[in-house]
Amino acid sequence: MKTNTDQHTNTDPLTRPSAPLLGRAALVTGGSRGIGAATVLRLAREGADVALTYVNGKDAAANVVREVEALGRRAVALRADSADPAEAAGAVERAADALGGLDVLVNNAGVGLLGPIEGFSVADLDRVLAVNVRGVFLTAQAAAGRMADGGRIITIGSCMTQRVPGPGGTLYAMSKSALIGLTKALARELGGRGITANIIHPGPIDTDMNPADGPFADGQSALTALGRFGTADEVASTVAHLAGATYVTGAEFAVDGGHAA
Repeated sequence: MKTNTDQHTNTDPLTRPSAPLLGRAALVTGGSRGIGAATVLRLAREGADVALTYVNGKDAAANVVREVEALGRRAVALRADSADPAEAAGAVERAADALGGLDVLVNNAGVGLLGPIEGFSVADLDRVLAVNVRGVFLTAQAAAGRMADGGRIITIGSCMTQRVPGPGGTLYAMSKSALIGLTKALARELGGRGITANIIHPGPIDTDMNPADGPFADGQSALTALGRFGTADEVASTVAHLAGATYVTGAEFAVDGGHAA
């Protein structure tokens, strides 16, 4: 894998007791907020240099970059819309060029659109599939060409691929379910190079898009076995584990508080 001769080490045991990803280069799509931002910071704490993409959150992305740099790692924010085929694939090339290679890809960017099936337009369908499916495929395809042997592809799915608890989720659940097949196929296709591919299914997660004190929070919490929302850091910790795991591939991981139990 890529080595980095300009390594900065954080010796504070409270902030980083170890750096298992030291010298690795990672790309996190949709990394300016929520699960994406938490993942960027977690990977940086474990030693990785990280590129992140954003669409509208330029200031938020810049703040994440500053936090990564404060940890002694390199970071770069790239504006790239996953709905645009050229930008989705191009983000991988730009990240690899900026960081000197690519070892870890986290497909996090996505859009959620819920509602009655009869209310969705063709434009709605195209937008959700463009971001949640085509964009993920294209970034993975580009990463396969740039990633070092032994790399990691980690995709953020959804608890709604395991259990759809009520109406309104047809389009979103369909789009996220497609990523399961993609992940398993990537594991087979790239396994000969030691590249692993896995997918994480978050449950209700406390973010600005779906806050734990929001109007629909009580109902979502009640659907979990633990009776609460998860945190973005709890998802990011599983991403970091998979970024270092060597004998786990083609697998699904529920980080959902028992939503699918």
